[in-house]
Amino acid sequence: MSKDTRDDQLGRARVMDNAALNAYYEELAGLETGALWTVANDIEPWEPIPHSAPTIWRSRDLRPKVLAALDLVRPEDAGRRVVYLRNPKRREVSACCGWLFSGIQVMRPGEIASAHSHAASALRFIMEGARAFTVVHGHRITLGARDFVITPNGTWHEHGVLEDGETSMWQDGLDIPLTNALEANFYAVHPDNFQNSNLPWDASPAIWGNPGLLPVKEEWGAFYSPLMKYTWDKTYEGLQNYAAVTDGDPFDGVIMRFVNPATGGHPMATMGAAMQLLRAGEKTKAHRHTGNVIYHVAKGSGHSVIGGVRYDWQEKDIFCVPPWLWHEHSNASEKDDAVLFQFNDFPVMEKLKFYREEAFPENNGHQEITGQA
Repeated sequence: MSKDTRDDQLGRARVMDNAALNAYYEELAGLETGALWTVANDIEPWEPIPHSAPTIWRSRDLRPKVLAALDLVRPEDAGRRVVYLRNPKRREVSACCGWLFSGIQVMRPGEIASAHSHAASALRFIMEGARAFTVVHGHRITLGARDFVITPNGTWHEHGVLEDGETSMWQDGLDIPLTNALEANFYAVHPDNFQNSNLPWDASPAIWGNPGLLPVKEEWGAFYSPLMKYTWDKTYEGLQNYAAVTDGDPFDGVIMRFVNPATGGHPMATMGAAMQLLRAGEKTKAHRHTGNVIYHVAKGSGHSVIGGVRYDWQEKDIFCVPPWLWHEHSNASEKDDAVLFQFNDFPVMEKLKFYREEAFPENNGHQEITGQA
């Protein structure tokens, strides 16, 4: 790593090695200790250093490989039939970006993955198919294309596709790498393999998913959202309604985050999610922030510039933006809008008071493009 000239000042470690010091360091090492000044500048960087690479996974390349798994592995043997997205710089922790995991799961009509629970939080964004379902802590929920569903940490959950449904594919998002890094992960298989629930289908969205309304007599004491499915039709309608009355955010266009209707906070403790609409021809300005973001193209096509490199995307592509990298988005169409779904680790950044954001200061907010992915 090249030396940062800012380190040559009072307040930073700038001790020059010599023979006596090297002998002293060896003695310290024998006691499983070390001199802080030898590592201080590395472990206390001037600003965040992303350990993930901006990466794009294109649906045209990945979808055939995901579908091929249908004939190779049974869900009851795999646990979950998932092709996971591996960041080239995070292979050792099987992460997609930072401490976030993502993968694409596929199931046929009539298939069911047995119930289990884990300490990690999970979510799903439905890519295609019909009549998929999940059961989260007894709540039975049907799923369709572009729906967003949560599986809060510690809840029993199972999923599959109903007999009268279609082969379905969805993106999974979990904070498994974070949970493992904190050495806090647990996993359990349901003692009966499947949950026995008499709750009506889609009771959660029927009770809690009505705009501007909360049930008077319903009580909810859990730390996660009682609304477990956020349907595409209501989400897209909300984006369009908002777009009609706002100039939008200069960095993210028309963006709305998913919330826990009982509290107004994030739906889950460690992962947040949002949907953003780019109007026809819209080009946002560049900014950067702490926290990892994984994007899924829900509608349309366009490109993003991340760290000076252009990434062209279209519907069902997935790409990631690591922390503290400049990024901006552009809708390719002059007639139709484009919509990006994202999930992130912002709740963790916010709770720890680590969240920070800043605008790109040059060239009217736009980066110079130095490469093409």
